[in-house]
Amino acid sequence: MQQLIDSFGRQITYVRLAVTDRCNLRCQYCMPAHGIDIVPRKELLTYKEMYRIIRVLTELGVTKVRLTGGEPFVRKDFVNFLEMLSFNDLLNTINITTNGALIKKHIKSIEGLKKVKNINLSIDSLYEDKFNQITRRNVFSEVYSALELLEKSSLNLKLNVVVQSGFNTNEINDFVKLTEDKNIVVRFIEEMPFNGSGQREIGENWNLKRILEEIQSEFKIYEVPTKKSSTSRNFQVENFKGSVGIIPAFTRTICNDCNRIRITSTGMLKNCLFDDGVFSIRDFIRKGASNNDLKQLFLSLVKQKPKNGFIAEANRTNGNVSESMSTIGG
Repeated sequence: MQQLIDSFGRQITYVRLAVTDRCNLRCQYCMPAHGIDIVPRKELLTYKEMYRIIRVLTELGVTKVRLTGGEPFVRKDFVNFLEMLSFNDLLNTINITTNGALIKKHIKSIEGLKKVKNINLSIDSLYEDKFNQITRRNVFSEVYSALELLEKSSLNLKLNVVVQSGFNTNEINDFVKLTEDKNIVVRFIEEMPFNGSGQREIGENWNLKRILEEIQSEFKIYEVPTKKSSTSRNFQVENFKGSVGIIPAFTRTICNDCNRIRITSTGMLKNCLFDDGVFSIRDFIRKGASNNDLKQLFLSLVKQKPKNGFIAEANRTNGNVSESMSTIGG
């Protein structure tokens, strides 16, 4: 089997695929209050095109896919697509990132799909008023009840918490406390400039080091060994049921072992979160490319993968980082 190996010897085994750019929330760190300019539906990849892309990638050694948005459950028939994707015998794991507002009625269906293993639930505050301020929507009760149902399900639950200076840093240890009796992973993510306008003015730099110091001010924690390609450094409080991770998404100390590529909802391949797009897979398919053409394309495109996110950002041709994460795929 041919494998996707970049020019630094890293094998690509993981793809993040955005199924839509639409979202039902308007989180401050993701997009402006008025939302973003969503693309016409005909410009989105169809489910058939997505399935084909993932099939070709699995024939090149990809074993894991994460489905994101926007908000994936906003797209009609998303659960049917999950079922379709689960028939790919070369795919080991399907993971989903969601804001949780629409997932409750689908949990039992998702549990029935053996390849769906992990749900990453984005929740940035445990207080309704602050949650509403961050998301600009009043769906806290729906999201928190989804959290409780997912924690009791057979799915592995991770909470994604974007640490935002001036908004929720005083809740870091409240989130850590959730891991005392819940079998969940709470992951703190450094804030990034993918909010539709660029890096905002912040009073304090809440990077991995600062987040870790805040946790250590209240808890005695120890580091948990993780795979080389992990996006997070992981920790556990002694005798706590769950665990804690910190994702240095902005300081980018995790790039050396990166095994991932991204495909946006419009089919743009991104070798790195911080690049501005490498090639339109959608257009290539719609011009009649065969599966073998796709394979050769992917093999060549991953050779362009930069060593790290700083180089990717420096090589951008469309200006500074300012896209909405909803456009890229969260």
